[in-house]
Amino acid sequence: QLHFVESGGGLVQPGGSLKLSCTSSGFTSDVYDMGWIRQAPGKEREAVACIRNNNGRAKYGHLVRGRFSISRDSDKKTVTLQMNDLKPEDTAIYYCAANEIDFGNVPCEAHIFGSWGTGIQVTVSS
Repeated sequence: QLHFVESGGGLVQPGGSLKLSCTSSGFTSDVYDMGWIRQAPGKEREAVACIRNNNGRAKYGHLVRGRFSISRDSDKKTVTLQMNDLKPEDTAIYYCAANEIDFGNVPCEAHIFGSWGTGIQVTVSS
């Protein structure tokens, strides 16, 4: 059974930083991509950052590029999202996600992920 443990969310002031972590377990096949997806109230889910497991190549949503950084541990089961210069519009529930289907070199989009964590709240407010 797939299982994600997400941590690191919370309340931060605009301009501050947070670091999200996600450890996955229970996969029965290879994981090709991991990433973070977010959903704000009343908005569609959007991909924040994706990382390719075989080569560590990262891709970002255009709203966070240059502010967020995704990385993974050598065991390829833990993925971290460093979020800097946070803005109120970054407020959302953030979900760790994984993909067991090899779509190849595709854009970082929410629909490529088939497995999701339960989500963690990030609130940016003064």
